[in-house]
Amino acid sequence: MRKSEFPRRRKQLMRMMGRDAIAILPAASVKHRNSDVEYRYRQDSDFHYLTGFGEPEAVAVLIPGRPQGEYILFVRDRDPVREAWDGARAGPEGAVGHFGADDAFPIGDIDDILPGLLERCPRVFYTMGVQPDFDQRVFGWVNGLRAQAKRGLHAPQEFVALDHLLHEQRLFKSRPEVDAMRKAGRIAAQAHCRAMRLAAPGRMEYEVMAELLHEFHRHHADISYYPIVGSGPNACILHYQANNRQMQDGDLLLIDAGCEHDYYASDITRTFPVNGRFTAPQRALYEVVLEAQQAAIDKTRPGNHWNEPHEAAVRAVTQGLVRLGLLKGKVSTLIREEAYRPFFMHRTGHWLGMDVHDVGDYKIGDDWRLLEPGMALTVEPGLYIPPGTRGVSREWQGIGIRIEDDVVVTPDGNEVLTDGVPKEPDAIERLMQAA
Repeated sequence: MRKSEFPRRRKQLMRMMGRDAIAILPAASVKHRNSDVEYRYRQDSDFHYLTGFGEPEAVAVLIPGRPQGEYILFVRDRDPVREAWDGARAGPEGAVGHFGADDAFPIGDIDDILPGLLERCPRVFYTMGVQPDFDQRVFGWVNGLRAQAKRGLHAPQEFVALDHLLHEQRLFKSRPEVDAMRKAGRIAAQAHCRAMRLAAPGRMEYEVMAELLHEFHRHHADISYYPIVGSGPNACILHYQANNRQMQDGDLLLIDAGCEHDYYASDITRTFPVNGRFTAPQRALYEVVLEAQQAAIDKTRPGNHWNEPHEAAVRAVTQGLVRLGLLKGKVSTLIREEAYRPFFMHRTGHWLGMDVHDVGDYKIGDDWRLLEPGMALTVEPGLYIPPGTRGVSREWQGIGIRIEDDVVVTPDGNEVLTDGVPKEPDAIERLMQAA
């Protein structure tokens, strides 16, 4: 992400905050996997969005209109001993020189400095509940000022939810953000194509997952969520993660996997036959899901409300199930009664950005919000018929299908960011048979 993005974001947020306000954002904490083994550090999305600063034990402070500087960072001091073990630190000088802070201080000095910054700010913008330990420190600073009111000190009078403003800002992606998401989508698409070429009867699900990870990592990307690689009946488990079954001839393989590149996520699902050929029932159900996805993408455009893509997918799925004899009755009645839900039980998409399930409200008041240029979302209808489903012919049982792409709303329609991996059944078969 180019450096000019970060000050632009800070200025936009501070305009919304107004004068006489202060925003406080702590960095993500280090998390332990087990014992003294740490997970690879990943910065908090809100913190990174505003700072681009990737170290733990840091706090960002924004004070609109402060003459001495509006943007302050508290960071770890340089420490040659710790840096020999853990890597280089920016230190306060680097926070100013490389990350654009107007001023920076050692994190160890925050208890002495931050109360003085809070003193003249009636409103504190802060996100409660994300880091409970840090919440207590903020309360402590404010209460300390209140206790000194008789000495003429002024404590903040109002706490405002920072995430309300910041997450609305993050919902609308800039051109550089869309470029980053396009890159993440391209890498993930290449990984899915690689997986299609490798999959074959007798191989293990985790072997396919290894191909996905290889493609991610060779492009300096990481998983944006733990991959789902579900074959046969496992494709009917929405959040399957064991990835340890041996694939059988005649299975479908559902892969739901995306990568994160430069802090921006992709999220793709494809379903394909392990042996390279759809059976007639598999193809029939697959085409229903594909029709539903295409109908939903067509509705993903400015001026339509958030739920219109889902409504289009539901109608296409219901029509397809009636056509195949899996549902009986009038389509409008079946939709009203949600007769499709045993087979299609999830929503058709979610916001996408720095987080896979990205921030942003889906409704304004009681109404679905309208789609606008710059919004990014997934479109992912599916059909799932587990083995033993009552009232369903055995030819359909054990089939799970989901097709998912990443879509950004543009001024005149939409752009599919993940169209680099085939989803037409004939194109899938050609790719697999050419391997």
